[in-house]
Amino acid sequence: MNKDKLVEISKNLRKDIIETINKAGSGHPGGSLSIIDILSYLYFEKMNIDVSNPKYEERDRFVLSKGHAAPALYVTLAEKGFFDKEELNHLRELGSILQGHPDAKKCPGVDICTGSLGQGFSNACGIALGNKLNNYNSKTYVVLGDGELQEGIVWEAMMAAAKYNLDNLVAIVDKNNIQLDGRVSDIMPLDNLENRISDFGWHVVQCDGHDFDDINRAFNEIEEVKDKPKCIIANTIKGKGVSFMEDNVAWHGVAPNKEQTEMAIAEIVG
Repeated sequence: MNKDKLVEISKNLRKDIIETINKAGSGHPGGSLSIIDILSYLYFEKMNIDVSNPKYEERDRFVLSKGHAAPALYVTLAEKGFFDKEELNHLRELGSILQGHPDAKKCPGVDICTGSLGQGFSNACGIALGNKLNNYNSKTYVVLGDGELQEGIVWEAMMAAAKYNLDNLVAIVDKNNIQLDGRVSDIMPLDNLENRISDFGWHVVQCDGHDFDDINRAFNEIEEVKDKPKCIIANTIKGKGVSFMEDNVAWHGVAPNKEQTEMAIAEIVG
């Protein structure tokens, strides 16, 4: 793992997230910034994908179940080369390939449409099951928000994944402790989350979702686990990288204005 390269990529992608959402005038900066280190690691270190052959059947798949964090996925796909970076100027525009939530029919590199919380995770389980039945040597990675875990469909899918021994499925929980209406602990607490998921038949590890060494450790650990689905609880900070957004409920779904954008970028680039 080239840690310095990943740090630099994440810094650039954070800048792109802020600029893209500012230009659009709407979007979700907090939860996009909290997952960008995970996405940087997956797309530039871990996943078996080929931009020149994006529909290769035995490729790894990625599902952004918390689809409102689409800006993070879009800037990552653009950086990887799935489409021209100029498209980032058209986030949320009518007819754009970059809709408010990922659209697999419009955006190159998007494997499944997501947005209704919990359904992306269920789709990921189905993808993993299909790949297992086809004996493909591929992984399906899916990112969920911690607030998303309040959806009952998530736990139904977890039961199914355990039943079918989907050891080719890796769920990453973006545990930033904040959702749309406030703090997760106030709305619907997720105490003992590791034990809860483990009790559903999953192998669970935790990591610092902003430390590439610890992220790498967690992914390497789950590689050794067979015959059960795996979950990484990534402890993150909403709005990571921008001091006035960090751990701040107000920045779940608000676009920064011109002055705030300049302040944020100045912090990110140092």
